[in-house]
This record gives sequence, structure tokens and C-alpha cells, in this order.
Amino acid sequence: MARLKQTYAANGFFGIGIMNNVDEINIGTLWRSAYILGASFIFTVDKKYKKQTTDVVNAWQKIPLYHHDTIEDLLANLPYDTPLIGVELDEQAHDIIGFEHPHRCVYLLGNEQSGLPPQALAKCHRLIQLPGDYSLNVSVAGSLVMYDRLAKLG
Repeated sequence: MARLKQTYAANGFFGIGIMNNVDEINIGTLWRSAYILGASFIFTVDKKYKKQTTDVVNAWQKIPLYHHDTIEDLLANLPYDTPLIGVELDEQAHDIIGFEHPHRCVYLLGNEQSGLPPQALAKCHRLIQLPGDYSLNVSVAGSLVMYDRLAKLG
């Protein structure tokens, strides 16, 4: 008898992180939102993180933070069969309103001043963007992406 590969709605996870973060307070805020909205982990690319007072729920005790020196390091350590979804104001990006979030994925945010660099955009499996013509604060943008995921996937 053959085994069938089954997928259940409860299967899945996501991580979220920031590349080239400018203000460390954003990571504390994103970490707190990630914990509250169901992320499995958060991460940084290029810039490390120091504990911040914005993490008032002590999310550092509840979900892990990983650090990657480069985008290549992040890609080499993505979980198996997990797409990298870039969040960026870009012509190639899909509007988040109609976006179907994968059950497993990792979201990558750039900083609000310069966004994701071209070499990172090229490595993303898909790109999504939030409504509006201007960049949001990175922790706000990340929180909106996670809320959209939660609202659509439950």
C-alpha cells in the first residue's frame, strides 16, 4: 500500500526578518509583533541586534532570533522547501491584497530608507507590496504582512 503525502491546514510556519536594519528599536517591535502574530522565528541579515525596551513581552524568550551575515547565508539556511518572500515597493511585486500566503515561507523586509538591495530582490522567490506609494516603518510593514497572513490563513 502506498503512502499518500497529505497536507493539513495546521501544517506550516513562517519566519520574518530585516535586512540592513537602520534602527535597532525596529527589531524589538517586530519581534514582539512576530510573537503575538504566530511567527516561528525572526532574523536579521547584515546587522546584529541588541535587546531593546520595545520588546515588552520578552519575545526573545519565546521565539528565536537568527542572524545571517549575507543574503547568501540566509538562502543557505532557509528551511527545506520554503520560499523567500520579499516585501518591497517594486514593479515586480504582487499587491498583498490578492496574495495567497504559502503555508511555509520566510518574509524578508528591507529598511525604510533604501529597501531591499537589488542582489536581495533577485534572490527572492516572490515579491509582495503593501498598499501606498511610500515606505512604511519596517516594523509596521512587517506587522501588517503578518496580520494579513493570519487573517487569510487563520
